[in-house]
Amino acid sequence: MFTLPIAGLIAAAALSACGDDSASADGEIDVVAGFYPLAFAAEQVGGDRVNVSNLTPAGVEPHDLELSPSDIVEIEQADLVVYLEGFSPALDDAVEEYASDKSLEVSEALDLLDYDDTEFLEEDHEDEHAEEDEHAHDDEHAHDDEGEHTEEATEEDEHAEDEDEAGHDHDHEAEGTDPHVWLDPRRYAAIGELIGGQLTGIDAEGDQDFLDGVGDFTAELEALEQEYTEGLENRTSDDIVTSHAAFGYLAERYGLHQIAISGLSPDQEPSSQRMAEIAEYVEEHGVTTIFFETLVPSDIADTIAAETGAETATLNPLEGLTEDQDGEDYFSIMRDNLAVLQEALGAA
Repeated sequence: MFTLPIAGLIAAAALSACGDDSASADGEIDVVAGFYPLAFAAEQVGGDRVNVSNLTPAGVEPHDLELSPSDIVEIEQADLVVYLEGFSPALDDAVEEYASDKSLEVSEALDLLDYDDTEFLEEDHEDEHAEEDEHAHDDEHAHDDEGEHTEEATEEDEHAEDEDEAGHDHDHEAEGTDPHVWLDPRRYAAIGELIGGQLTGIDAEGDQDFLDGVGDFTAELEALEQEYTEGLENRTSDDIVTSHAAFGYLAERYGLHQIAISGLSPDQEPSSQRMAEIAEYVEEHGVTTIFFETLVPSDIADTIAAETGAETATLNPLEGLTEDQDGEDYFSIMRDNLAVLQEALGAA
């Protein structure tokens, strides 16, 4: 069971929310959401009492969202704007200018993860680094015995170390906070709870409906988490090689190990060194599958797969739906993801 203080949070939000029972004339609350997972959560929690508009059209990568004049009007007229700061920069600017007093930034109450693309390398080569340190320690004693050459050797070693660190920092930088919180069912349930609290602050008469909506949404997410836990229990591998770093929360929740070819942005192009390192990792660890996504080209994943003999498969980060996914939703796609992971990790 998730431990979410649903009733308490909704009651608190009802007192603090800036809304004043300002639902639209048709009795529904007009909610504008930045992209699909936020829109879906608002629909699930609000039910018939909300009218939800998703600013990111089907097939569009939300990082690349550009707002039209009609979008700006929609934001200005909304009762509530739900967004994730930093995910769609154009929306961040619009919220600040037109909706700062009626917006919900969903990450504000969540425990977020930092992403560092060096992590898998440090973990993989820990023993190798230990051997190198031991060898360097032996060399240091040899230089000390040489007396007059010690200072020169030390300066050369320091220069080489600086060059190595400079190159490493250039190719592998800690990029910042991972925004893909909805791929962890528990954090996604917390987002639903936050939305429920804001809706109660706008329409106090609907508090029981919103409370029920949050409860139902949380129960479905609990069931999904249990399916993942049981479905991945007997896997033979933890490694998921992904086209970009969208699956950190999924990996953390289920004990998986994400190796991302490119960083947090799907538009980021990996260096040739990064590609070589990923290919080496895939071959050394027997990784069978390279995952690509629905809203970005699969070229990078295809290249690694061709070089290593691995297969490719779709792992959907659910940033948005494509035009041919009519009838699909968060839960059906997450279950598709589970089936793909089971096959790739030997748990099928």
